[in-house]
Amino acid sequence: MTDAKNWKPATRLVHGGTTRSSFGETSEAIFLTQGYVYDSSEAAEARFLGENPGYIYSRYANPTVGMFEQRMCELEGAEAARGTASGMAAVNSAIMACVKAGDHVIAPKALFGSCRYIIEKLLPRYGVESTLIDGTDIEQWKAAVRPNTTAAFLESPTNPTLEVIDIPAVADIIHEAGGRLIVDNVFATAIWQSPLALGADVVIYSATKHIDGQGRCLGGIVLSDEKWIVEEFHDPFKHTGPAMSPFNAWVLLKGLETLSLRVERQTANAGKLADFLADHSAVSRLIYPGRADHPQADIVAKQMQGGSTMLAFDLAGGKEAAFKFSNALEIVSLSNNLGDAKSLITHPATTTHQSVAEDARLELGITDKTLRLSVGLEDADDLLEDVAKALAAV
Repeated sequence: MTDAKNWKPATRLVHGGTTRSSFGETSEAIFLTQGYVYDSSEAAEARFLGENPGYIYSRYANPTVGMFEQRMCELEGAEAARGTASGMAAVNSAIMACVKAGDHVIAPKALFGSCRYIIEKLLPRYGVESTLIDGTDIEQWKAAVRPNTTAAFLESPTNPTLEVIDIPAVADIIHEAGGRLIVDNVFATAIWQSPLALGADVVIYSATKHIDGQGRCLGGIVLSDEKWIVEEFHDPFKHTGPAMSPFNAWVLLKGLETLSLRVERQTANAGKLADFLADHSAVSRLIYPGRADHPQADIVAKQMQGGSTMLAFDLAGGKEAAFKFSNALEIVSLSNNLGDAKSLITHPATTTHQSVAEDARLELGITDKTLRLSVGLEDADDLLEDVAKALAAV
């Protein structure tokens, strides 16, 4: 067999991390168990002391979850990972593992509503300061650094306006300050962007999105170097309990087998829709990382291998037009989820970013006329026809 280190991503997504039981099953086994038994009291003691490797409790580790973690490590180029119950569990636990009272965190203003809540509202409760900046302005990153800066968190592309941040440049700034850079890679996916290779220290995913990508279950994952995962992340993770369900890990393993196929098809569909919308008279703004007119097209070309399954656009008629357009769609469904096999439309100002203050939303370019479209696996011509008919209704 070919050396697994030389496998291409599509092969890793099918075979990486697979561990077979004595039954020799083809599909990965679901170890749907809470706890584990020991041959003797002495063996249990040795297990808890770390002298005898093995499983103790599924809140700490589980064989099926372990297969998912290992497969993601092989895809991402990470040394270690921990699966979590949701994407936000991954975000929260990764940030919390980097800070203590008196520390300082930097993040862009352009963040998913729940991520912004953690940075702006939750961290201050525990004595952690934060500074929100324009993430596309490298000078603002430099200016925000303080002696007590221990971490930075960013999304790239951002949710929902698809700003692209220069990850290597930000990594250099944060590392010089002695901090760790955490990157949420959901919109790019591991197929089109590799944050760890670009200089990030930690990469997180909501596995609910493209990794499952079929509307079935929640999940998240935190990936980094083994030293940080073992020495800094694992104990808070173990004791606070954001662990992934073994069943969900199995579903996500099945999702990984087709991830590259789905993301490539979704991205191709998204590119066609973006080109159509960019030229439509009812559309006042179109943002898509795969187009030359993207505001950070030079950075996209430098750090991404493809566009995205996501795009954002404004309708000239404002909120009324946005609602009327969304309601007129027949194939595309109204949902706040993304990265699904089904195309999904969202009005961020009244859903995903409703908790963000209006002035802050407007500063980010999220207006009442902004729509976020997660493009699915449908036939591109059918999607184009559906969107065209909905625009005509507006």
